Amino acid sequence: MLSKCGWWRDAVIYQVYVRSFLDSTGDGIGDLAGVRAGLPYLKKLGVDGIWLSPFYPSPQHDHGYDVADYRGVDPVFGDLAEFDLLMTAAHRLGIKVLLDIVPNHCSSEHPWFREALSGAPGSPARARFHFADGKGRGGAEPPNNWHAMFGGPAWTRVGDGQWYLHMFTPEQPDWNWRDPEIPAEFDRTLRFWLDRGVDGFRIDVAAGLFKHPELPDSDDPEADARTRDSVNPLAWNQPEVHEVWRQWRATCEEYTARDGRERLLVGEVSVPTAREHALYVRPDELHQAFFFDLLGAPWDADAFRKVISEAMQDIAGTGSTVTWVLNNHDQVRTVTRYGEPATEGSGLGAARARAAALLMLALPGAAYIYQGEELGLPEVVDLPDDVLTDPIFHRTGSRARIRDGCRVPLPWSGQASPFGFTSGAESAKPWLPQPDYFAAHATDRALADTRSFWHLYRDGLQLRRSLPQLGEGTLRRLDTPPGVLAFARGDDLVCAVNFTTAAVPAPVSGTPLLSSGPCPPGVLPGSTAAWWLNDL
Repeated sequence: MLSKCGWWRDAVIYQVYVRSFLDSTGDGIGDLAGVRAGLPYLKKLGVDGIWLSPFYPSPQHDHGYDVADYRGVDPVFGDLAEFDLLMTAAHRLGIKVLLDIVPNHCSSEHPWFREALSGAPGSPARARFHFADGKGRGGAEPPNNWHAMFGGPAWTRVGDGQWYLHMFTPEQPDWNWRDPEIPAEFDRTLRFWLDRGVDGFRIDVAAGLFKHPELPDSDDPEADARTRDSVNPLAWNQPEVHEVWRQWRATCEEYTARDGRERLLVGEVSVPTAREHALYVRPDELHQAFFFDLLGAPWDADAFRKVISEAMQDIAGTGSTVTWVLNNHDQVRTVTRYGEPATEGSGLGAARARAAALLMLALPGAAYIYQGEELGLPEVVDLPDDVLTDPIFHRTGSRARIRDGCRVPLPWSGQASPFGFTSGAESAKPWLPQPDYFAAHATDRALADTRSFWHLYRDGLQLRRSLPQLGEGTLRRLDTPPGVLAFARGDDLVCAVNFTTAAVPAPVSGTPLLSSGPCPPGVLPGSTAAWWLNDL
C-alpha cells in the first residue's frame, strides 16, 4: 500500500523510452504525443508514474543523452505545448512524471561548447568544460590515459592543440562542475521544468560530474572503461558530488514547501558497494538511487539473498527505501538474460523473468519497470549491422554490450511490423526493425490472455497497492531448502522463489494468492515465484 508520506517511497515507475514507445506522426520514431496516447494503457497496468527518456533538442549521437538544449523539446518528439498536454493528461490520471536529466555531459552542439571551441585556451568559455594541454612533443598525446566508457580514449584534440574530456563519446563533452556557471545553469534548468509541473528527475550518471582536479593517469584505464561497475575512480564518485545533490534536494524541497507536492530525485548511481550507494540517499541528498545489484545478480538463490540483505541493511538504514530494478534501456532484456533467447516468450528465460518480476514487486521499497518487460519481450539479438545505432558499436566495432536490442519499438497490435507502433503510411518503418515474433508479444494479445506477462504484472501491482503488507516496510527471511528464497512481509504474507528447475514443497500451505506460473497447493514448481497469505 502506498505510503501516506512520501509517494515515491514504494512507488512503481514505468520507464518510457520515448522513441520506441508509440509513434503518433508516422515517421517511425516515438514521440510525446504517442506517450500521451499510451497513458490509459499505463493506467490500466497500474503504475504510479513514468520516467521519460531524454526528449530535448539533440543531434542524437547517443539518442538524446547528448543534450544541446536542456530547456526545450526536439522537434522529432514534439514541442513544449505537447509536453504540457502530456503533463496535464498524466496528472489527470494520477500518474506522476519524471524527466531524465543529464548533468555529467552535454552535446558537442550545445551553444556553450561551441563557444568553448571558438574561445582561447584559458578562456571562461573553456573553463565550463575540461580542456587541457596534451603530453609529449608538441602536446600530441592526451593529457592522461583515461578511456571512454563507450570505447576509445577519453580525450579529443581541437584545432589549437588543446584536448577536451569526454567520458562517453567525443560528441558528449563533460561539464566542469567546479566552474560556478555549471551548477547555476542546472539550477535554472531544474526550475524551468519544475515550474511546468514535473514530479521529479531521474539523474543520469549521478556518481559522475566531478573529476580529480589534477586529472592524473589511471592505474588501469582499460578496466575503468569496461563497465560502470569498474569505472575510473578518478572520474567517478568524487566527494564533491554530494554537495550538488544537497543543493538539488533543497530546490525540490523549496517547491514542495509551496504546494505540498513532494518532488523526487532518483539517481543512476553505479558504485561498487551498497554502503557507498547509501551515501547518495542520505536524508538531505537524493531521495532514491537505483540499486543495480539485483539486476546484475546471477539466477541463484544465494546471490539474490546476499544482494537483498545488503540493500536492506545499508540503504534502507539511511531512512530512504531501496529502488529495485531488473532492467532498463542499457541492459539485455530479462527474458534473454535469464535463459535462452526464447523468441516466443516461452522457456526457461521467460519463466525466470516472470518469477523475478514477482520477487521484485514483493520487496520493500520502490520498483522501476522498463517498457516491454510487462510484455515478456526478449532481446532482439539478430539486428543487422547496418541498422545499429548504438555509439558503443560504432566506436568499438564490437556488438558486445550494445543496447539496440532492448530498444526495438514496442508491438501494440497486428501480425506484422510495425505492429501498431506507427500510424503513418505503409512506407513508414520503425527506426529499428521489429522481428516477426513480436506478434506473439503485442499488447492487444497480452491484454486478452490472462496467462500473459502483462496480467502477471497488473495483478502484482493491484495486490501491491491493496495489501498493507507490501510496499514500504521490512522483511523477514524464512528457512528454505537449498535453491529457494523465501521471506515474510508483515505477519502473514509470504513470497518464495524456487531458483532450481525441480519442484520443492511450498514454504506454507494453501493456494497461492498469486504465482508466476502454475502452482498447486503445497508445491513450488521449478523457476516459479508465488505469494501466499498465511497465518505465520
